[in-house]
Amino acid sequence: MAISVGGEGAAERPMSDINTTPLVDVMLVLLIIFLIAVPVAIQQIQKLKVPILVSVESKDKVENLLLAVATTDAAGRSAGDEGYDGSNRGGECRVYFNNITPVNSDELRDMAFKRLDAIVKRAGGPAAMMANPELIPQVHIRADVNAPWRCVAGAIYNVQLSGYPTVGFITNPVDPNG
Repeated sequence: MAISVGGEGAAERPMSDINTTPLVDVMLVLLIIFLIAVPVAIQQIQKLKVPILVSVESKDKVENLLLAVATTDAAGRSAGDEGYDGSNRGGECRVYFNNITPVNSDELRDMAFKRLDAIVKRAGGPAAMMANPELIPQVHIRADVNAPWRCVAGAIYNVQLSGYPTVGFITNPVDPNG
């Protein structure tokens, strides 16, 4: 911002007028932006049609680790026991290694580490795995709807401590037609 001093014999006083040219330039730019943006912003989507795609079975690698997470039912029975009537939110966490073998936290960590270590050694060591990231196995977790988050988070924590960098979830597909 510049100050202009009056001239030609008048008493020298600073001019107090503000240069409005930059202000007008900014206002015109903002006006143009709003003229373009407002019509786009107020358009509404009346009815959205989401495409329905046929799901393709994923080509899982044999090396991927599959975990099932559930809890005991109200009577204390585990999944697979006779009379089991589903996970209970207050039940004890149950994790099944490769969807079959029930394990506790320590066993899960140890078994997952040994499995990953064997895969890395078979692939030629960590350098070979890093050179081809497709060789790095993943963990796929299938959790019961009623299994509390503490059980799922515990399983994630233990497999990440074992060295698995990627954890994903398996869900049942929903029929789009109802």
